[in-house]
Amino acid sequence: MIYPGSELELFSDATRWKAYWSSRVIPFLAGRVLEVGAGIGASTLALNAASFSSWTCVEPDATLFASLTATDWFNSDGRYKGACGDISAAGEELYDQILYLDVLEHIEDDHGEVLRALERLAPGGRLIVLAPAHQWLFSPFDTAIGHHRRYSRTTLEACMPPTLACKHFEYLDTVGLLASLANRILLRQSLPGPGQIYTWDRFMVPVSRLLDPLLGFRTGKSVLGIWQHRGAEEQAS
Repeated sequence: MIYPGSELELFSDATRWKAYWSSRVIPFLAGRVLEVGAGIGASTLALNAASFSSWTCVEPDATLFASLTATDWFNSDGRYKGACGDISAAGEELYDQILYLDVLEHIEDDHGEVLRALERLAPGGRLIVLAPAHQWLFSPFDTAIGHHRRYSRTTLEACMPPTLACKHFEYLDTVGLLASLANRILLRQSLPGPGQIYTWDRFMVPVSRLLDPLLGFRTGKSVLGIWQHRGAEEQAS
């Protein structure tokens, strides 16, 4: 899972978007956290207000991992640790939360990846996925940054084994969906420009933050899903 494009750099200044989705994830975080595909740590840092006992970052790209582990905030907080590699680099420890934040769409065998994550998820633990929504929005931009797919609730649920129960699902960024559709139909750019990212983050995301709950989180350009490990006792019942 090596990132072929400049996705991380392009969205590094999308502070309002990070604040929005992180506010939706933080209430679910606690205990031992494993973040798969942590990249340069932008998502990790966006979630640092959460209550957690330990946070393990795994990242297969050696250059990105080096950037992550060189940051002051990563090294100054003893709760953070990391390993360069895929999820197998996390060792045999069980985790209370496993995060795939704009990562699962980069993995060709997403179902197999979820099964590997399940092996490291403690009973009652949560698998949290943030991903781009709607395959009909798939564009040259997705191809350029190494996406294999975009997700709907149906296709994301299809990745999940029966031992994981969906506890929360929502779409985020209604206005961003309209902008993405306009780019796909009219502009057909492989990568949006910095000005477009600035306009989306500065003006569209705040509107989505107001509009999404009014629409019941039923539409948007990103999906957020949370599944809980049923645990041995519930599976037996």
